[in-house]
Amino acid sequence: MIQTNVFDYIRVLDKAADASWLRNEAISNNIANKDTPGYKRQDVAFESVLKTELGRSRYKAMDQKVSEVKLDRLQGRPYTDYGSFSYRLDGNNVDPENEQVMLAENQLKYQGLISGINQEFQNLKTVMQ
Repeated sequence: MIQTNVFDYIRVLDKAADASWLRNEAISNNIANKDTPGYKRQDVAFESVLKTELGRSRYKAMDQKVSEVKLDRLQGRPYTDYGSFSYRLDGNNVDPENEQVMLAENQLKYQGLISGINQEFQNLKTVMQ
């Protein structure tokens, strides 16, 4: 079998898109539970995981860093935000306006990631022609 790194960026972008999808679900749940007493907002940590993985290969070109990323470590990690301040007496820490902004931001990020994946495939298609 031929060993190639042409799909390295696509794999990393795919993991990022998966994490963005998870974040979209978490934010949607936050919005749906904005009136639930005691509910704590949820989010997905991915950017810090990606930064850590890329940081393992210091002083190397980005292509090499991406090729050395361990994809099994590159997972979006859902977490509950207990530290966020609650303005409500019932303990719910969801700020609906902030969640709407985060949802819009995440949707733009997801669209950008999908566009990046499509562009990588377009580049491969161009090279094969």
